[in-house]
Amino acid sequence: MKDVKIVSISLNENMLKSIDELQKEFGFSGRSEVIRAGIRMLLADKIEKEQLVGSIGCVLIVTHEEEDEASTKIKSRYEDIIKTHLHCKLRNNKCLELFVIEGDAKKIQNMTKEFQANEGMEHVRLLIA
Repeated sequence: MKDVKIVSISLNENMLKSIDELQKEFGFSGRSEVIRAGIRMLLADKIEKEQLVGSIGCVLIVTHEEEDEASTKIKSRYEDIIKTHLHCKLRNNKCLELFVIEGDAKKIQNMTKEFQANEGMEHVRLLIA
């Protein structure tokens, strides 16, 4: 690799353990390779979603702590594009929310970004129909 820069990141013990498991499972040569592969996947997903235009249909899946109020605020801002909303309480005070969304691609991207930017969200996944 040309012009590689060394950066430092902080990870909790669980995440480090998960990276080690991925390294073994997929045969990566080291932790850095796992992290680079994850970044490449994230960037490819971002590029794909940024190219969306016009009216689209999709499903947004979000998991978060049960007491997270940000989810409610975000939902209220996008009621016009939410066709169906399913909320399910899971174990360990977690919630899963599933949104069937239809509308302008840029507005859907903004909604997704708001969920992703909220530190209370554990997982945010947009699936394009």
